[in-house]
Amino acid sequence: MSEETFEMEEQAERRWYVVQTYSGYENRVKANLEQRIATMGMEDSIFSVLIPMEERVSVKDGKSRKVARKLYPSYVLVEMLLGEQSWYVVRHTPGVTGFVGSGSYPLPLSEKEMREIMNRAGSPGKEQHKPRVEINLKPGDTVRVKSGPLEGHAGPVVRVLPDKGEGKVVFTVSVFGRETEAEADYTSLEKI
Repeated sequence: MSEETFEMEEQAERRWYVVQTYSGYENRVKANLEQRIATMGMEDSIFSVLIPMEERVSVKDGKSRKVARKLYPSYVLVEMLLGEQSWYVVRHTPGVTGFVGSGSYPLPLSEKEMREIMNRAGSPGKEQHKPRVEINLKPGDTVRVKSGPLEGHAGPVVRVLPDKGEGKVVFTVSVFGRETEAEADYTSLEKI
C-alpha cells in the first residue's frame, strides 16, 4: 500500500510505536521530531520521543568507565495517538525511514514490551538497575592478581561473570601445589 492511499482510524489510546531511522541519526531524529511537534501544534497527539539507553561499565587495562549505549541502534520510540496527521508528522521527519509494523500500518508495542524496555533503560523516576559490566577478558586469558589475599598469583581465566556484583572473574591459581578456582573482582586483576 502506498503512502497516498494510506488510511487509518483515529486511535483513542496513547501507545508507543517504533520508528526506524538512518543509522546514527537517532538523536537528530528526536530533536527534529520534538521541534516539528512544537511548530505544528501536535502536543495533543504526539507526547514523547525516546531513545532507550543502557548504562554500562567498560573495563580496559584495569580502568573502568561508564558508557551510555543505545539499546536499539537506528530506532526511536514515539508515544502518540495514531492518526493520519500524527503519522504524517512522524513519518516525514528528516532521518525517519518508517514505522515498524505490518506493511505500511504501524503496530504499537505491547505494555509488556514497553515495560521490559523501560526496565532495561531505567525509566525516569525509578531507581536504575546497576549498569552492566563489560570486561575485556575471556576464558583462556591469563590474569595476575594486583591486590587482595591472592596478590601476585597468576592463572588462566575460566569464566567471566559480568552480572555478578561489580563484575567477577573466575580463574585458576596454584595454591599449595593444587590447582584451585578463585573468584575476584575485575578491578583487582590485570591481563598478562
